[in-house]
Amino acid sequence: MKKVLFLTACIGLLCGQSPVQAQGSPDYGTGMKINVNPEGSKYVRLILWNQIWARSIQNNPGTSVAGTPADKTFDIGARRLRMLAYAQISPRYMVLAHVGINNQTFLNGGGSGTSGVGGYGAGKKPQIFFHDVWNEYAVVPAIDPATKTANKRSLYIGAGLHYWWGISRMTSASTLNFLTIDAPIFNWPLIENSDQFARLFGIYAKGKLGKLDYRINVNKPFLTNTNVGAGSTIPDNIAVDNNGQSKLSTGGYFMYQFFDQESNLLPFTVGTYVGTKRVFNIGAGFYRQAEGTRSRVGSTINKHNISLASVDMFMDMPVGDKKKNMAITAYSAFYKYNFGPNYMRYIGIMNLGTNDPEFKGERAFTNAAWGNSAGDARPMIGTGNIWYTQAGILLPKTTEKPKVRVQPFGAYTLKKMEALGKAGSYWDLGANFFLDGHHSKVTFQYSTRPVYTAKDKISGNKGEFLVQFQTYL
Repeated sequence: MKKVLFLTACIGLLCGQSPVQAQGSPDYGTGMKINVNPEGSKYVRLILWNQIWARSIQNNPGTSVAGTPADKTFDIGARRLRMLAYAQISPRYMVLAHVGINNQTFLNGGGSGTSGVGGYGAGKKPQIFFHDVWNEYAVVPAIDPATKTANKRSLYIGAGLHYWWGISRMTSASTLNFLTIDAPIFNWPLIENSDQFARLFGIYAKGKLGKLDYRINVNKPFLTNTNVGAGSTIPDNIAVDNNGQSKLSTGGYFMYQFFDQESNLLPFTVGTYVGTKRVFNIGAGFYRQAEGTRSRVGSTINKHNISLASVDMFMDMPVGDKKKNMAITAYSAFYKYNFGPNYMRYIGIMNLGTNDPEFKGERAFTNAAWGNSAGDARPMIGTGNIWYTQAGILLPKTTEKPKVRVQPFGAYTLKKMEALGKAGSYWDLGANFFLDGHHSKVTFQYSTRPVYTAKDKISGNKGEFLVQFQTYL
């Protein structure tokens, strides 16, 4: 409780320091943009951001942290430290590079070779890596270079390590402007298996056909090779990631935009516009890869196709008196995932916990195929159906130039995994405190997750309280 009160006091001090104007600061303008020609049509833009998390976590039963049994854990760490640069070097050609680190805690997330304690101890000196690197050519640009007028149809072709592959709006979510504290993670169905932090090597096409925004792709998934053959501890009839010499994947996402048209200069979709746009979109997407997983039944090895699909809806609407600048944000998505029989992955964000070998009670249910169930891990991604809904309301301004804007939100997830006998409900409740739009905000969130102790048994829920400090320029 003392830690929570201390964090709350810090928020109070921060909330009095900076005015906020909707999504961004009026002083920020076009950001860190360097014009290469007088007209500004050739330029380089830089974006820097960080998200620091403070957390109080109720661990799953049977958890050990740093070799010590732990029912609860308090932690402060870096969820994201990133830098992105893109250059429009001609009216038709753009290049982008995005680097950074993620998920550094006091005991994990460090660079290769770090372990133990000291200068290169576990969790220290994380390695910066490329998230995105791609080049893009405008076959039919959104703005005609000659007449400077808008085209109703556009087509861009790009290639590289990219983020344009669908399958839902949140699969290409920007990490700068979430409504909740973070994405639900299952929106990135291949995360850190056959992709590189939600990116794939491939070729994509994107553009607009009137109010229809589209992105389609052909990719080469990264190698996965979890052993299901001789000596494997994977149980029978459970699919795991093993694609051998991976076959090409195909995917896409199509979004019809009824009101304000969203930019698709970059792949990153906005989570909340904080009252600055009038948006209502419906979308659908898919992903296919032949023989992406394998399972064993007796001595027989079976190969399975990965087939993923989604439909979703996004709304961000100003409501009420314009002077008060209230707005409602809502997003709902349904995912139908098929990775093969009984496929499932346990994932915990910045997970501090490992299995406690001395624990004698009923621990969180898992097996060798599904991964670590300790700490804050949960059945995250698997064959089955997932319904996710989030909503928030931007509270009205009380003065012409408020020092802080407040946006309460809630989210609900219902997962029905083939590998589990019961559906699981997950809840998130919190609020954004905008000090300078998304450029400077603090987010509180309390989240719950069911704890499976057997295939057909949920033994209550565990929770975690999170505070995020975000700044981006």
